[in-house]
Amino acid sequence: MKEITAKELEQKQNTKEKLNIVDVREDEEVAMGKIPGAKHIPLGQIPARLNELDKQEHYYIVCRSGGRSSNACQFLIQNGYNVTNMAGGMLDWEGEVE
Repeated sequence: MKEITAKELEQKQNTKEKLNIVDVREDEEVAMGKIPGAKHIPLGQIPARLNELDKQEHYYIVCRSGGRSSNACQFLIQNGYNVTNMAGGMLDWEGEVE
């Protein structure tokens, strides 16, 4: 599974690169702030919401510490998606939040 650090993802975001970020945390966690532009799909809803993701796109998957996003990545890879896990999750994120 591909991984990226929070700092590397922040640097990509700062270059205005088009990024598809999916936050798999629960509603109450996202309410405390998420990466600007990130799509929120709680981990438990991913199987039912696969139609919202395009297999032609690449996605960065984010959670609080990297565990749930790793599980989401494994599921998405098995279903033919191109994904990268953000290691360390939002605990390591130092960039802007919305």
